[in-house]
Amino acid sequence: METKKATINRGEPNTHLVLEVGEKQVQITLTDDNPNNVKSAFNSILKELKKGLFEYKLEDETQDLFNNICVEYLKQLNVEIKGIYGELEEYELTENE
Repeated sequence: METKKATINRGEPNTHLVLEVGEKQVQITLTDDNPNNVKSAFNSILKELKKGLFEYKLEDETQDLFNNICVEYLKQLNVEIKGIYGELEEYELTENE
């Protein structure tokens, strides 16, 4: 299983969780409550997941609230990714088959 990089981009006025998705990066804004932002990121992740199973690992050394939020978010995201990948395989929707 491939491990992809996740980082935190702390800035003003917004802070983002940045996820590596294929050749591009997807940003989830942590300081804004916009479900469309999360939905768009998740759709990009689903497209990449069809190519093979992966998980995210946070690369961040700053111990703050954003770090804690992202650690928990990525734990849940990785569980969801594994479950969805299992369903993709079950319905033969992965590109490896």
